[in-house]
Amino acid sequence: MTHFVIRILDFLFAFFGLLFGFPILIVLTVVGYFDTGSPIFIQERVGRNQKPFKLIKFRTMTVGTASVASHLASSASITKFGNFLRKTKLDELPQLWNVFRGEMSLVGPRPNLFNQEELISERESRGVYNVRPGITGLAQVNEIDMSTPELLAKTDEKMILTLSLGDYFKYIIQTVTGKGSGDRVIKD
Repeated sequence: MTHFVIRILDFLFAFFGLLFGFPILIVLTVVGYFDTGSPIFIQERVGRNQKPFKLIKFRTMTVGTASVASHLASSASITKFGNFLRKTKLDELPQLWNVFRGEMSLVGPRPNLFNQEELISERESRGVYNVRPGITGLAQVNEIDMSTPELLAKTDEKMILTLSLGDYFKYIIQTVTGKGSGDRVIKD
């Protein structure tokens, strides 16, 4: 029952977020165009039941940056505007489209890349792929990222097993108010 209610909340929040956030999305897209020439970043990620889907974000790194997990990317590849987007978490706004389409939830395990084999194995063994990936969750608000695959998978499993409507709202509020630092990158 909770999963059904969460899906309805996801749909409503995504719909109204896209509707009322449209002017902000347009402004960020225009500024991003001047920053990188290609403001929208689309990348194939592992979704529910390990099915691929196209994750949509605002581009925060220069065009041509290697397609690796953020913690393996160089901080030198992050643009000034991209740094702002990451700090404010505005780079995540386009993912509301993924939530609207049912590919993601607002709260769930962050979707990983298909080349993150250790994380895939850890998550697979804990049933993490049985749920939709999310924009935020327990790991994100506790600054646990994909650089620690076993800890991340354990934290994702804990969130999935204990997720209540109260937790759903708590993780969203904590993310919006700045708890968690987002994905780490290699400092240059």
